[in-house]
Amino acid sequence: MRTTGRRLRRGAAVGVALALAALNAPAATAETATSTAGTSTAADGTVPIRVHQPWLWQATVEQRPTGPAALVFFTSRTRFLESTGVLIGQDGGYRLIPLHVAEDHGLLSPDGRHYLRPSGELLDLTSGQQHRPIHTGMRPLAWSPDGQRVLSTRSNDDEVISFGPDNQQLNNPEKPDDLLVLDPYRGTEQAVAVGTFAAHAAAAWSPGGDLAAVAGWADEAALIAERQRLVVVDPTNGSRRWQVELGDRRMLAGPAAWQPDGRRIALLAFDGCAGLGCTADQTAARTLRIEFLDAATGQAVGQPLPVSASTTEIVGWRGGDPVVKQSIGADRDEDRRAVLAALSPGGGREVLVTGPPGSTDLAVPGELLARAAFGGPERRPSPFAAPLWVYLTLAVPTLLAVAVVVRRLRRRRVATGTTPA
Repeated sequence: MRTTGRRLRRGAAVGVALALAALNAPAATAETATSTAGTSTAADGTVPIRVHQPWLWQATVEQRPTGPAALVFFTSRTRFLESTGVLIGQDGGYRLIPLHVAEDHGLLSPDGRHYLRPSGELLDLTSGQQHRPIHTGMRPLAWSPDGQRVLSTRSNDDEVISFGPDNQQLNNPEKPDDLLVLDPYRGTEQAVAVGTFAAHAAAAWSPGGDLAAVAGWADEAALIAERQRLVVVDPTNGSRRWQVELGDRRMLAGPAAWQPDGRRIALLAFDGCAGLGCTADQTAARTLRIEFLDAATGQAVGQPLPVSASTTEIVGWRGGDPVVKQSIGADRDEDRRAVLAALSPGGGREVLVTGPPGSTDLAVPGELLARAAFGGPERRPSPFAAPLWVYLTLAVPTLLAVAVVVRRLRRRRVATGTTPA
């Protein structure tokens, strides 16, 4: 009986020690063992060809940081039951980035070390620390190529509409927005005199970071009709190089719309129904293409490139070929997969990264995009990369069970007159 009691107590102590070790260890070994099947998972600085849904108990970045990102995708198939960012580190580890209520997707820094939320909070992916260097009311649009500045729009609209005693409207809540260049690390901001915009839709830096292309709606009428304007400006002094009206069927092709050689700026254009009155079927029937403007003059140049109707933006370039964000269809809309694909002028399309069913977005650090670091090994999440509460949930019932058994053994010793050990 003494031997049995000692073994149980030793087992309890070992269980506690293992739980504490699991809590304090970075779980790198477990993730390395389980993140791929038969392939190396070292931090090789490449973008994985395929990723998967995380475990429901997967730790967040704040709970167990895993280092710079190789990829971030978004899905509602997590324990948060709403759109959640899923980070895949360059070491293969999976971590969650929970979003605030009604929060849009943020921006991944070019080096993959930071995630900038639309709320202005900067999340350090290597330490899990988060702070707010940017005021609320701003919406980040694009990181500069060197990762030191961010183009952002700030809303100046009134929160409420005021009415007089005769129910007449006293104010116009819609006011022009500001375009800013932010330092996300120091929290400083500089206004850019880009002209009057009721709202900004998108922006892209030139490869050298000396110019910016900004698209949006010039006034309320343009906003209602969805007619956009594109302006190229020097963000340091606000001098405008040129501007062009895009109309209601063309838009800037995303934060990576500027071609790496600096010669052209890409637009997403479509044929078909335009405006807010289009039905879902009419929107789905649109035909999309990528068009190009001369970056020096704003004039149309080159041949359009047809693209899938699911294309949403250009995220980078592989040589002179655009890498676009698309989705792969399924029988159910909720099972669609987000993908990144490289397009070639001859109509070719190569899928570079595939997200899991239910993924809605994909983001890759600009530095990996710039060197076309695709084709990395498939990544799978480790079930051992869990937060503290998971280990406590597992450890506490075990310890309670051991305590119950030990208590019964002691009672049995007392009943039989055995001297306890």
